Amino acid sequence: MHYRDRSLILIIMGGLLLLIGVAAGLLGPAEMYCFYLFSEGGLFHYEGFGFGSFMFGNIACQIIGYYVIAAVLIPLGYGHLRGRRWARTLSSALLWSWLVVGLPLVVVFFLILVGSKELSLPAAVVAVVLLALSYPAVPGLLIPFYRSRDVRSTFEARDPRSYPIEELPIPTLVLCSLYLFYAVVLHMPIFFNGIVPFFGTFLVEIDGILVLDALIALLLCLTWGTIKLRGWAWWGALITFSTLTVSTTVTFLQSSYLDILESLSFPPREMAFLDGVPLQGSYLAVFFGVPLLATLAAIILARQHFGAADRALGH
Repeated sequence: MHYRDRSLILIIMGGLLLLIGVAAGLLGPAEMYCFYLFSEGGLFHYEGFGFGSFMFGNIACQIIGYYVIAAVLIPLGYGHLRGRRWARTLSSALLWSWLVVGLPLVVVFFLILVGSKELSLPAAVVAVVLLALSYPAVPGLLIPFYRSRDVRSTFEARDPRSYPIEELPIPTLVLCSLYLFYAVVLHMPIFFNGIVPFFGTFLVEIDGILVLDALIALLLCLTWGTIKLRGWAWWGALITFSTLTVSTTVTFLQSSYLDILESLSFPPREMAFLDGVPLQGSYLAVFFGVPLLATLAAIILARQHFGAADRALGH
């Protein structure tokens, strides 16, 4: 079959992915120095900084983000450089996942960047442009790229072996990526007083943390079941994300911004700063509700791929 070899493009992309991944991996440990800057005796210390404060959680979440980026991009970069077929499949699944949850992440990343870094105007403009391009331009361009015959044939020519990941339908790989993403994200409220929206109220401290713990374990179980294409995993995901969507949106719609701040119990200096932020509970309902609804849609669309394994076991 005639095709245009895309090896050079894949090598360039692999080099960029590897470079960004390594840079993120190196930034993770370096960012930990910020804890010293805000701790007692540090340049930016203030009363109340520590586990449970806004800035402590902000720094911790950035570090987690750096490690997640490194964990994703370094293997993908290697896969592109070596022409491994699994890299194409995994890239496609991650790009679809990015379409589901990317917009809120771009907004959060920009707010963290602006709020915690002293950016010059040119640097801020560059950051805005890059973030705007990352969603939805990047997935919009790269998803058709990976689906093209030329790219598929180039990977197959460079790596004739098949991998188990290629046997899974892309929609189920997207769900696995999303479940693992949420499992990581659900660690972050632990740094913010363990806050969890729960049908019109907020669970905090140990009650919230135990709920987060259970949700993380549930998501890992759903990931395993989805890989196995079990019917119970689909129903479990449908019930879980329907419940999360309703609980989250209802709680934020019924809560004022001040209610949320009181539940977070930040130090006085942080409360004074955050009290002036023009934010409403309805904004947060949209912010969290949209990706949850999109995930729910992805679960529904993937229904046809589940249950075959259960039927096979029945025979």
